[in-house]
Amino acid sequence: MAHLRNRGLGATLGAAPILRRVAIVQGMRFAPLVEPAPALSPAERRRYARHTRLVELGEVGQRRLAAARVLVVGAGGLGSPSLTYLAAAGVGTIGIVDDDVVEVSNLHRQPLHGESDLDRPKVESAAQRLYEINPHVRVVTHQERFSATSAPELLDAYDLVVDGADNFATRYLVTDACALAGKPHVWASINTFAGQLSVWWAGHGPCYRCVFPDPPPPGSVASCAEAGVLGVLPGVLGSLQAAEVIKLITGIGDPAVGRIVLHDALAGTWDEVPVRARPDCALCGETPTITAVEDPEAPPAVPQVEVAELRDLLGSDEAAGQGLVVLDVREESEFVEGRILPSVHVPVQQLLAGAADAEVGSWLAAGNEVVVYCRGGVRSDQAVAYLQRRGLDSARSLTGGIIAWSAQGD
Repeated sequence: MAHLRNRGLGATLGAAPILRRVAIVQGMRFAPLVEPAPALSPAERRRYARHTRLVELGEVGQRRLAAARVLVVGAGGLGSPSLTYLAAAGVGTIGIVDDDVVEVSNLHRQPLHGESDLDRPKVESAAQRLYEINPHVRVVTHQERFSATSAPELLDAYDLVVDGADNFATRYLVTDACALAGKPHVWASINTFAGQLSVWWAGHGPCYRCVFPDPPPPGSVASCAEAGVLGVLPGVLGSLQAAEVIKLITGIGDPAVGRIVLHDALAGTWDEVPVRARPDCALCGETPTITAVEDPEAPPAVPQVEVAELRDLLGSDEAAGQGLVVLDVREESEFVEGRILPSVHVPVQQLLAGAADAEVGSWLAAGNEVVVYCRGGVRSDQAVAYLQRRGLDSARSLTGGIIAWSAQGD
């Protein structure tokens, strides 16, 4: 598989011949996705006056927005600006799918939620804010994870989907469900200082699997929680998602079908990459093998160790005799959250790349017991799975990571 990098952005793409980095790509126009609603009320005319003065949009376009039904998967970093501007634009029915609650670490990039919303379901917080922005819209909350079971019924109630997922499993569920339902979905992805956006629409252009046939290997792409993300970046990409939705609904402009828009916030640059449908695509190709939406297989369970047990191990004679190795797989910048000492430090990306194979071999030869920890348990699970493949059957992951360790008194 080829790898496309827009400075800080790394993404695994499909077969290289379909890609070519260019500055400008000619877009494609499509008929309006939604028929217009009845005439606007006087209050709506006042509210959307700046919209209806646009020659390309006009009152008919605004009526199309009023009749539209848009499902947004995720009310987080990307969903926050997308939902805000879709509601402000007058999209008649907005559905929100999310099973998460608001955490303090969300607030630097998710202005749809505030300090008073901490520990509150994101769908509730988002709905309240959207009604404050525009009481003329209808918000439907789905406090659940987007899944193979719920996908067909959900998509049947909406015209198109905005993909604001923060994980690959949900992302592939969304693309499979949309392609099988014949509905477009507006996708974006962000990490560190860079992002990308496209409109996937099987039958009119490529689907997501045409370009990204399979999810990347676990641990090969750092999440925002691991790598960090510039707070304004999802605002930029999420707002662009809302713009693509408006174009699709009203039939104006050139939606980003058949091209990936790349943004590098550090460099302040924009690029586009043309992409096309693949005849051999497993989802939308000539002989598809994916004919139903299915939840991804759960990865094998990783052996765990609880905080109390690790404390006992660290105070035991075995630990004093160097029988126990505690492995910290975080980045050095995360040490401000605390450390478990004594421990060995190898960032997870280096570990998975084989940079510490000599140390791993020595731990195996010595019969060491290895406990791995990160911030919350995700990266340590990936590290343990790797260590077990290397023969270290004793490796275990600290449940809850340094967060759980600190919460329990150290």
